[in-house]
Amino acid sequence: MATTTAGFFASRAPSIGASPAGDRLARIGENPLWNGKTFQNPMPTSTVAFKDTWPMLKAYATNRAEVEPSVEIPLVTPVDLVPVGSDRLRVTWMGHSSMLVEIDGRLLLTDPVWGPRASPFSWTGPARFHEPPLPLEALPRLDAVIISHDHYDHLDHPSILALLETDVPFIVPLGVGAHLESWGVPAERITELSWWEEADVAGLRVASTPARHFSGRGVTDRNKTLWTSWAFVGEHHRVWFSGDTGPAADFFEEIGQRLGPFDLTMIEVGAWNALWGEIHLGPEAATVVHQQVRGDVMVPVHWGTFNLALHAWDEPITHLIDLADAAGIELAAPLVGGTIDPADVKVADFWKQRHALAAR
Repeated sequence: MATTTAGFFASRAPSIGASPAGDRLARIGENPLWNGKTFQNPMPTSTVAFKDTWPMLKAYATNRAEVEPSVEIPLVTPVDLVPVGSDRLRVTWMGHSSMLVEIDGRLLLTDPVWGPRASPFSWTGPARFHEPPLPLEALPRLDAVIISHDHYDHLDHPSILALLETDVPFIVPLGVGAHLESWGVPAERITELSWWEEADVAGLRVASTPARHFSGRGVTDRNKTLWTSWAFVGEHHRVWFSGDTGPAADFFEEIGQRLGPFDLTMIEVGAWNALWGEIHLGPEAATVVHQQVRGDVMVPVHWGTFNLALHAWDEPITHLIDLADAAGIELAAPLVGGTIDPADVKVADFWKQRHALAAR
């Protein structure tokens, strides 16, 4: 019955994707994180426990936070995005966890989400607070697209279809290639990695690193694909992207020791709540993780684009400004569409204004 139900929805929502099968599933079966049925975190990890269902429903019913903005979020139109030289580091925030990373002459795009909703359906699900700052087809030629996991706010069907028209390769966690192939991406353009495995992108090391999270796009595929964070290691610079993760000191300290220090980290700070604190960070935990991986400049991501939690839409940044200052962390928070480099670190004036309002 469950298989029939899943097939019914998949036939009407191809954006759900496909589960791993055949040789892909055989490779997954050899992975130490696979328990025979699903991937699992090495430590006990809860998404939302059954005992928390009533407190969560009550919290949503009584929540009075401004979870969606009542003001227009300003955007910046990105310019000068084509890599120049082989020793420059710059990142451009395209919203949520979509980051255009120029590192040592290579151009990477993380978790591209240009679609109108973080949902398998066009008519329901979290809608964007703002338009993308630039059409996807206006981006310069990419060296690779990097996916952290298969949740809808990270793996976006409309965006993958648009990128399908280019020749860009995809580097994804183990099993996620099944979704891409079901959407028409040729197998030769897909590289699937498990933790601590690496791919070479024209001399740039792209390393899959541990994360504490979960996966799934339908009613029957929970944890059938892996989730990961990513390290980008070039001749001159190093960048770490958290993807989605909860706290895990052993993970992050090992990442820092093996692949750090990092000139810049891109760490999720939004869509956090104590009820799911084992699978997401929040501003407090994010500052700790930044230090554990031995980061220099911190760029907050995974906030300001979708309503995915109970906190005010701008709380991740307004709270983070104080935390970063207290911890002595260099914080770079551009407007959506804004580009920064480690030599020009700043928090956009609009976010400083929101911080001042929150402090009243």
